[in-house]
Amino acid sequence: MELLNGKFSRRKAARNLLTVGAAGVVAASLAEAEPPQPHMQAALRALQNADNQLKAAEPDKAGHREKALQLVGEAIGQVQAGIQAGNK
Repeated sequence: MELLNGKFSRRKAARNLLTVGAAGVVAASLAEAEPPQPHMQAALRALQNADNQLKAAEPDKAGHREKALQLVGEAIGQVQAGIQAGNK
């Protein structure tokens, strides 16, 4: 709107340009950065998927489905603890 009113500030234009440039540099560095612990994150997603699949399965498996759900739940907890420990 300042341009329409005939008011143009080089200082404001430079500040805006620097702000946009800095934001672009930050965004680019974040886009290139690998997520922390990518293998642990992938393992966590796989375990969560396994948990969802086991929950959706028919329960008539002579107790094996329930045991698998328990073990997968424990594994999820261990992977989450490992991620937290690795982030320190």
